[in-house]
Amino acid sequence: QVQLVESGGGLVQPGGSLRLSCAASGIFFSIYVLGWYRQAPGKQRELVAFITSDGSTNYADSVKGRFTISRDNAKITVTLQMDSLKPEDTAVYYCNARRPAAPNNYWGQGTQVTVSS
Repeated sequence: QVQLVESGGGLVQPGGSLRLSCAASGIFFSIYVLGWYRQAPGKQRELVAFITSDGSTNYADSVKGRFTISRDNAKITVTLQMDSLKPEDTAVYYCNARRPAAPNNYWGQGTQVTVSS
């Protein structure tokens, strides 16, 4: 059974930092593309960042230079370091694991990030 479990969300002031982690089980982790998505109230879910099996990364324009995605295949985790947080970063953040050229696509349960003074 595949499981993705996020942790690290919470309340932070503007300009602060948070580190989200996602622990995976039940998949051949190292071949998957791993991503973080977010969904704010009343908005569609959007891609924040992803990292491929060879470590290539891609970021949404809105988070470039502030967020960093990384993966540890040995620990079977993907992490999103979020710095210089803004109120518009407030959303539920979801971990995603997708196997290239295959229908395998998995989601975590989400973790709330709130940026407010």
